[in-house]
Amino acid sequence: MNNTRLALIVGAGDGLSAALARALARDGGWRVALASRHPDRLEGLTRETGAAAFACDARNAGEVEALFERLDRDHPGALDLVIYNPSVRVAGAITELDPTAVADALAVNAFGGFLVAQQAARRLVARGSGTILFTGASASVKGYARSAPFAMGKFALRGLAQSLARELAPQGVHVAHIVIDGVIRHPGRPVTEPAPDALLAPDAIAQNYLHLARQDRSAWTWEIELRPWVERF
Repeated sequence: MNNTRLALIVGAGDGLSAALARALARDGGWRVALASRHPDRLEGLTRETGAAAFACDARNAGEVEALFERLDRDHPGALDLVIYNPSVRVAGAITELDPTAVADALAVNAFGGFLVAQQAARRLVARGSGTILFTGASASVKGYARSAPFAMGKFALRGLAQSLARELAPQGVHVAHIVIDGVIRHPGRPVTEPAPDALLAPDAIAQNYLHLARQDRSAWTWEIELRPWVERF
């Protein structure tokens, strides 16, 4: 086993998580593991970055535990960075929302974050170092009309991150929450005039995640907000 650190991105796809995988691969010194409910969709990204893809439903405690145990076997002691990135939006009037869909959204946006963080913390606390990052949204701090399920889940994820930052920092583990205040540019979302800058560039976001992972423990950040310069706040 060499000194290469392992980064795990949970909720991998072709948007922000792909930019994160590319940034880590370019940075050097990292092995990247991608966890997704549909790992077959990541073949192009794994070829490009050298990352390994694993099937995992973050809502399922057994699957999350099995994922971390697999990483323990393949890369013992190497886990250094865990990023929780899944997100599900359910919108609608409170009088019309489907409770089953709302429960599923909460499981993805919040409960899955707890499951992943629990497994990550057990390993990172044991080694006395490492970083756990949570991807938030505008809804983490502001509940919009007709968006109660998303606000509930993202508020909960932010609360989890804040609690863990206070709990784990004295044990050497850096926990941070990133508020993405705006729409992320995506391969399937065309950039149109007159305001192309209204979309956040995923590569630029990824650099901020790397900055958090590199921070010296004498000056850790628990939360940052990222938004385009044209975004109102």
